[in-house]
Amino acid sequence: MSDRAHIEELMRELYANRLRGDLPAICRSFSEDAEFRIVSSGQASPIAITARGIDEFRPLLQLLIKAFRLTDLTILFMSIDGVRAAVYWEANVRSRITGGTVTTEMIDLVEVFDGRIVNFREFAVPRSISA
Repeated sequence: MSDRAHIEELMRELYANRLRGDLPAICRSFSEDAEFRIVSSGQASPIAITARGIDEFRPLLQLLIKAFRLTDLTILFMSIDGVRAAVYWEANVRSRITGGTVTTEMIDLVEVFDGRIVNFREFAVPRSISA
């Protein structure tokens, strides 16, 4: 399998695991010392997370999985150039706290080394809020 095909498969598996909320499978996509950042601009709850290493970001991911449920995840565009990938996707994000659902567009910028994600940056922008 080519590097490009492997990275595409890695990313598709990551999103499938996120949709299921499968924390152990999500974490297997990352190297032990990966850099992990998520930035979300939202009126209700803006988020900014930065962590280095799986021991730092595993509890943060666990909290996100408990607080938010993803549905209707669609990859709109994926570009792979060498060891880097850019993925534009959207999903309905439901708060398990408030019950509200927000259709959210996301862009992930990813770097892969030895078959695992070593650098992950996600930018999320909610489109609208519904009850």
